[in-house]
Amino acid sequence: MENLRGAAFMVLAMACFAIEDALFKTLSATLPMGQILTITCLGGLCAFTLWFLMKSVRLWQPEYLDPKVLLRSACDVGGSVMFATSLSLIPLTTASAVIQATPLVVAMGAAIFLGQPVGWRRWLAITAGFCGVLIILRPGLEGFNSAVLLSVGGMLGLAARDLLTRALNVSLTGPQLASHTFALIIPASCVLMYAQGQRFVMPNGYEAALLAACTVIAVFAYLTLVAATRHGNAGIISSFRYSRMIFALILGYVVFAETPDLLTILGITIIIASGIFTLLREARLARASLTAAAAI
Repeated sequence: MENLRGAAFMVLAMACFAIEDALFKTLSATLPMGQILTITCLGGLCAFTLWFLMKSVRLWQPEYLDPKVLLRSACDVGGSVMFATSLSLIPLTTASAVIQATPLVVAMGAAIFLGQPVGWRRWLAITAGFCGVLIILRPGLEGFNSAVLLSVGGMLGLAARDLLTRALNVSLTGPQLASHTFALIIPASCVLMYAQGQRFVMPNGYEAALLAACTVIAVFAYLTLVAATRHGNAGIISSFRYSRMIFALILGYVVFAETPDLLTILGITIIIASGIFTLLREARLARASLTAAAAI
């Protein structure tokens, strides 16, 4: 029952993130991406501030200045900005497919930097997943689009964020870490606008409504994701993160008339299969380790 509840929350969170991506892509046709990110994160920061006040949580935490927290948020900022920028330049399904490789990079990084054991089966799955990414990217072939490298950069930034989150030893909650990231994305997005030579564009009523929807969906998605991680087996529930790709395929087809070719579908399938195997294998080994420790 706990796994079912956690999986339901995870699927709902992934649906919200996919909708947010589609809204970002829609708005980027008329508004600078830096402006979209600034307004969305400012709204999200206000929502989290209100949440903290209602919960009687102090707005300022000294641990916000912890070097590891700052580095984690910096990676989150870089990954989020690059991924959002890629949404304005390449198909939604392509950007979403690349980001699905994040858990594979996290598993590899945990082995290299955190010393976590990774057996040959997971190394094989990680290698297969990277082959799936290459199939989607097609470097050197006619279908290659250099803008997709922004998605790759975003994926690497978000993977670094997840790795650093594992290494954190602070008392900050998920919403506090999210608000910390939102606060840093705002100036970073303004720098992005300046670097691209763009100016603030006054949104019309339709665009303002979409921006408001982005803010609400972003906050709801994050809180739903936190709720998902509080229920059941983490490995099983995390595997439902890949439902985001299903929603992205549906939205890409319905909203943007995107039809992925066979190579892209093949790459997506390989990445998802490799990622699910890696997550389930990691969860199984973690359970076995806990059982062995309890028996001592």
